[in-house]
Amino acid sequence: MDANTRVFVAGGDTLIGAALLRQLDNRGFTNVVGRGEDEPDLRDAHAVETFFAETRPECVFLAAGRSGGIKCNQEHPAQLMLDNLLVQTNVVKAAHEAGVQDLLYLASSCSYPKHTEQPMRVESLFTDKLEPTNEAYATAKLAGLVLCQAYSREYGRRYLQCIPANAFGIEDDFTPEGGHVIPALFARMHAAKEEGADHIDIWGTGKPRREFLFADDIADACLFLVDNHSDATAPVNVGGGDDLSIAEVAEAIKMVVGFPGELRFDTSKPDGMPLKALESSQLLSLGWQPRTPFAVALSETYDSFLRHQNAPENQNAPQRAVV
Repeated sequence: MDANTRVFVAGGDTLIGAALLRQLDNRGFTNVVGRGEDEPDLRDAHAVETFFAETRPECVFLAAGRSGGIKCNQEHPAQLMLDNLLVQTNVVKAAHEAGVQDLLYLASSCSYPKHTEQPMRVESLFTDKLEPTNEAYATAKLAGLVLCQAYSREYGRRYLQCIPANAFGIEDDFTPEGGHVIPALFARMHAAKEEGADHIDIWGTGKPRREFLFADDIADACLFLVDNHSDATAPVNVGGGDDLSIAEVAEAIKMVVGFPGELRFDTSKPDGMPLKALESSQLLSLGWQPRTPFAVALSETYDSFLRHQNAPENQNAPQRAVV
């Protein structure tokens, strides 16, 4: 791509979508379409088809689709699955019909089987049962992955796919309902500190391990793949970040926030997958490396949370320290 390429980031309001827009701006891209209110309702097939016909993007990053933590996945599996299926189907179909040759679809590390070999290799996809707490969401993300491969095989498109590690960062979802582990812990520890609480409760044992990667680094990898990778027959893992336990992450966030209380782990609640780390040698061998140290990324994420908290529209929004 060059700075004049017409680019559409589907899901510009998501964590990675917003990071992609920042990366494109930083690199001087001047022809980004569908930003903000100009992005159509991606669940509406007619709206998506009309948008593609009118804007004619040349490259699409598909980072859209609703997601959430364990609680959200347990309470809203149908909503999560349907939202992602509609978005993926509408965007990929409309992109093809508008003649878009280059597309990058972001799947999820939840797509791997629960008890797969670690670190997770793309060859392990579809080989065993998924984690029950996010099975519906993961199935939808797998469907999008196969859909991109099918369009590439049948029509000669370059509809690439990648599977990013657990993302966090600037403009994350810090709500109890939608936030993943890092943003949710930031919000809860900050609220506990403000309230003078002596502890917070955290779901699970704290032992599961996750590979975390700053969203802006994932966005950087996405742009790198579009410029340096051409095989659309299989996804590429986007990892290379820190592999940490939930307890270690919680302690690191506690230090950033300055919360003096106790972290209590509620072992009656589910842990999710015991380990999620990606085997990312294919991407790393192409010459890409993550740029942001974990401590720096946590600091920038907390700064983003504080900006969100201090926004006028959020001044009176209640925060709950214990969820």
